[in-house]
Amino acid sequence: MKEWQTYLPEEDRKIYEKAGFSGKLPFGKKPALIIIDVVLSFTGTRPMPILEAIEEFPTSCGQAAWDALPKIKGLLEASRATGINVVFIKGDPIDKYFAGDTTKGFFNRDETFSKYDHPIHPMITPLPTEYVVQKSKGSAFFGTPLSSYLTRNGIDCVLISGCVTSGCVRATTIDAWNSGFTTFVVEEAVFDRSRHSHLTSLFELNAKYATVITLEETKDYLTGLPRKG
Repeated sequence: MKEWQTYLPEEDRKIYEKAGFSGKLPFGKKPALIIIDVVLSFTGTRPMPILEAIEEFPTSCGQAAWDALPKIKGLLEASRATGINVVFIKGDPIDKYFAGDTTKGFFNRDETFSKYDHPIHPMITPLPTEYVVQKSKGSAFFGTPLSSYLTRNGIDCVLISGCVTSGCVRATTIDAWNSGFTTFVVEEAVFDRSRHSHLTSLFELNAKYATVITLEETKDYLTGLPRKG
């Protein structure tokens, strides 16, 4: 079993199991990949232990980000090879000046730009044809055209990657489910500054709103789809 499957206390796990949570969702016929907040202020400019990394950027996730980055790149490459829609999500620094943070707190204009006006990590730079959505709150669906974009393109399920698992990934996953999309969180392609929050969130998302799948399972699924072009 995966670490996130055994992380909760045994009594909690027995409750979920007996109640029938954690069933596996069926894959759709037309997925889209969503990559959330993989920007330099969350990854840092180089691999560092977390307490050192947050001296560079308070929002940095340290080594966890750098462990996930190659996996996110591999997921992105597999998605591009299949030709599915790819959506990148990042914060909108200008809107945040008026609307506040994606979690909580308020920042002045300079602090907001410092925190959110960073590019998507160069390891996964978007192509000109790929959609980049700017959000002002935790969920990539809240106050954005993401749901309309996915519906217009006939998307029936989404593959979730990015950060942080307990924050914007979790909020986006729940809203994807709320919006009627079958939702999958790619285990190795999400990360968090807190190991506890990461593992607990994976367990709870898998129990209620999504299916957590491995990168290998995701690639197998993508390989079986009809290829575009």
